[in-house]
Amino acid sequence: MAGTVSQASLLLQKQLKDLAKNPVDGFSAGLVDDSNVFEWQVTIIGPPDTLYDGGYFNAIMTFPQNYPNSPPSVRFTSEMWHPNVYPDGRVCISILHPPGEDPNGYELASERWTPVHTVESIVLSIISMLSSPNDESPANIEAADWREKRDEFKKKVRRIVRKSQEML
Repeated sequence: MAGTVSQASLLLQKQLKDLAKNPVDGFSAGLVDDSNVFEWQVTIIGPPDTLYDGGYFNAIMTFPQNYPNSPPSVRFTSEMWHPNVYPDGRVCISILHPPGEDPNGYELASERWTPVHTVESIVLSIISMLSSPNDESPANIEAADWREKRDEFKKKVRRIVRKSQEML
């Protein structure tokens, strides 16, 4: 187990260094606490030309000791209103689901976690999720009504975008 932990730790340190050297548009990432490479603070900038445009959304990314064999969990600490985000902020997208077959039959194994994913690919997937919600298997049932209750959805998202700007 110790070998696995140090391998995970080394990989995360490398990804942190790579992101510091080559920042990616749309988000910033760093450690919550310099002594723990397994917990990251991520700030996602609302993607342009979406309802989330102009927002700054904070999230915590927590990596398991056996990373990259298992996916991290991601939870927004900023308020978020989205069909693929549980009311408690946990992000629900396929690549964050454990590898292998989906016991519910909604996803192909190829859509789920694989060890090739990095912090960058995970966050870019979350940004993509903000741009195109998947309401087929929603985490937030109420937000999944966004097509039928478009005005109400827009109003709630505008409110959280404003709130995120006030937190700066």
